[in-house]
Amino acid sequence: MKKVCFVCLGNICRSPMAEFVMKSLTDELEIESRATSGWEHGHPIHEGTQGILKQYGIAYDVKKDSTKMSSDDFEYFDVIIGMDASNVENLKAMSDPKYHNKIVQFAEESVPDPWYTGDFEDTYQRVLSGCQEWVKKLT
Repeated sequence: MKKVCFVCLGNICRSPMAEFVMKSLTDELEIESRATSGWEHGHPIHEGTQGILKQYGIAYDVKKDSTKMSSDDFEYFDVIIGMDASNVENLKAMSDPKYHNKIVQFAEESVPDPWYTGDFEDTYQRVLSGCQEWVKKLT
């Protein structure tokens, strides 16, 4: 079973949204999410992300807390998906170059961070569309 990790800056908005949307679409992958920073370490999923997941009937783990990418994660996961170009850049800076081939951007166009935009609906639609494409690629 392929192991996939979605990554954003804080692991409270976009990457957990992608994690749980992807889990709702397939059970053929091991799916988790992480942060590139420790800013939100230990904090729960943002209430805006929780709200949009509830609105669309997507189950999520209410005990999920923000977790920063570790050096072990780079070896463990088969595919590491940054939600935007900055996340990909940060992941490559954090990792040994031998793992760079595992690191990819979620979509051609970066997914805007709803922490800043406040638009969780737009983020959800982009995440849903992108996850549907990732399911096709990975399963």
